[in-house]
Amino acid sequence: MSFDPGDPEFIADPYPAFAALRATGEVHHHDGLGLPVAVSHAACSAVLRDRSLGRLWTDAAPVEAFTAFNLLHRNSLLESEPPTHTRLRGLISAAFARGHTERLRPRVEALAERMVATLADRIAADGSADLIEHLAAPLPVEVIGELLGVPEEHRPRLRPWSNAIVKMYEYDVPAPVADAAERASREFADYLGELADERAVSPQADLISDLVAVRAGTDRLTRDELVATAVLLLMAGHEATVNVIGNGVLALLRHREQWDRLVADPALLPTAVEELIRFDAPLQLFERTAIAPVTIGGHRVAAGDKIAALLGAAGRDPLVFPEPDRLDVGRSPNPHLGFGAGIHYCVGAPLARVEVGAALRALVIRVPGLRLLGVQRRSEFVIRGVRSLLVA
Repeated sequence: MSFDPGDPEFIADPYPAFAALRATGEVHHHDGLGLPVAVSHAACSAVLRDRSLGRLWTDAAPVEAFTAFNLLHRNSLLESEPPTHTRLRGLISAAFARGHTERLRPRVEALAERMVATLADRIAADGSADLIEHLAAPLPVEVIGELLGVPEEHRPRLRPWSNAIVKMYEYDVPAPVADAAERASREFADYLGELADERAVSPQADLISDLVAVRAGTDRLTRDELVATAVLLLMAGHEATVNVIGNGVLALLRHREQWDRLVADPALLPTAVEELIRFDAPLQLFERTAIAPVTIGGHRVAAGDKIAALLGAAGRDPLVFPEPDRLDVGRSPNPHLGFGAGIHYCVGAPLARVEVGAALRALVIRVPGLRLLGVQRRSEFVIRGVRSLLVA
């Protein structure tokens, strides 16, 4: 019993396959992916939290063809373990702690309202519009641009760079796609390095300036670490937020009673955000490598071997979530693993919640009669999202 991550039917709805696997065990070896996958909430949580498992970066090969891509990941918070991770997280968290989420909240809300107004105008003029094009995709790019201090005229470059790089996280990546990821990595790293150099001379009220300035005694981020951090924030913040909004609005419009419930009571928005992340996870798979032998869900993982947590499967575990296939915008408690767990818990989670909440609030207030006309899913498995969402 397994699943084909390239099967369009599986991509459309992977959750029945996950349920079938979970019914026969918490961990299964997947021959196609070449590693065991955890499908229960408990096993996935163990994969993310157990310190016998870590994020051990292995360079993309051939190394000489992926110089920039590998450099970004060798210096990334996400791809490091203690003591390096402890040092990086301390410095990055100190920079984030300078009030960036609250600084951006009014701007995020204003951006969401403006974009939803544009969406509504397009619907009024044409009868329909693509919610991804007019809201889900541009909102996080603008927010990350504001966060990092990227000038507005340069922000259109951010989304193509992110889209190209994250395709390397799928399996069996075609050579042209891999080449595009390396090219995007190099261009993005060069751009952010130049921006960091400018901020070192002329600091502003942005995260790049704070990352340049942050210190722990005499320790500071190297230029490569700073660039890798900024790239990680864009890719994680952009991709996750786009897909939570896209997947989430799709789920709400397919479960009309929950959309109507949110329209009637916007106070449910905080729990709705968590539920949408649980119900259709934007990141479906997250790998760990065994630093020492460990047993997860009855499955022995030898030192040096990999295991993956299927986060989408964890979110539908009936032992943790009553009626897991039912969307419930008031669900509480909601211990989903959408932002990870353990030492690699997403540092940008508070900002992501602000963005998704602002988008939903603007939608339910401005276009309460929104309805679904059509959807086109992305073909990738690991990064789960919607390519277009036609609404009226």
